[in-house]
Amino acid sequence: MHVYNHWNIGVVIPARNEEDFISGVLQTIPTFVDNVIVVDDGSVDSTSEICQQFLDSDYKLSIIQNNGQGVGSAIDRGHQELLKISQKPFISVVMAGDGQMDPSDMENLINPIIQNKADYSKGNRFIHEKGTGQMPRIRKIASIILSFFTTLASGLRVSDPQCGYTATSFQILETWNWDKSWKGYGYPNYWIINLTKNSWRINEVPVKSIYGSEKSLINNFSFFAKVGFMMFIQHHKRVFSKLLSKDVNPHTILAFIAYTIGWIAIIPNISTDLEREFLDRGIPTIILVLIAWICAHILDRLSVKVSQELKHNA
Repeated sequence: MHVYNHWNIGVVIPARNEEDFISGVLQTIPTFVDNVIVVDDGSVDSTSEICQQFLDSDYKLSIIQNNGQGVGSAIDRGHQELLKISQKPFISVVMAGDGQMDPSDMENLINPIIQNKADYSKGNRFIHEKGTGQMPRIRKIASIILSFFTTLASGLRVSDPQCGYTATSFQILETWNWDKSWKGYGYPNYWIINLTKNSWRINEVPVKSIYGSEKSLINNFSFFAKVGFMMFIQHHKRVFSKLLSKDVNPHTILAFIAYTIGWIAIIPNISTDLEREFLDRGIPTIILVLIAWICAHILDRLSVKVSQELKHNA
């Protein structure tokens, strides 16, 4: 068994039709990794057969079939398998099966958890010294848009939410609601929102951006529609759950009041004294909405920060 600074390290690799890349991923797994879980999500090529060639590696390799249930479901299966077989404390690292994640970045990714600075550490390709490299322009634009909305939904500044290179403490995995976990694309966004909902500490680490001949299976319109709606719902669930929880703080209440003022301003036949005052001064309603929601977001971010500090410094 390999141990890294008294922690066991496991790697989850979701893979679907990755016969051209999976071998390179498994060959470069760092020597300190103890368990590797490849979750074959319905491949129709030789992905599983190639993985079997690595069963005698220094790390223990397990291959799980997920029957095309989605990338989120595949990652969840891997996390749950590590919960069963790993000795505590352990960290579950997620790497893609297409070779887009540099194994040499793994140590920097897991160190914030080992140093007790974070519970969940994720890669950020935009802050790496070499930049985003060969990332397609459409993906850069999509990442910027999703960064904005994920930040709004989670109450935490996140600049590369779609990077799937992550490290998760066993403590999160032990308490995660697997039945309600998001199963498809948009999985990183769902996790970030729900991690802040439960006051877990999140850290971003520079990781290399690697792009080659791999092809994305994502339909852009469908992706934005589904993920956007999911984030809208999860944002409201997060806010209401905090209001009704025992660790509610003043920032949460003030954020909710500001957010409500914004909604009231755009609902027909309902108004507040503040809205009427704005209108009497010739200021458009949309200005009140923007001011209210900006204040709500600032207060929400303060609320998330306070909740994290209370949870981990109590």
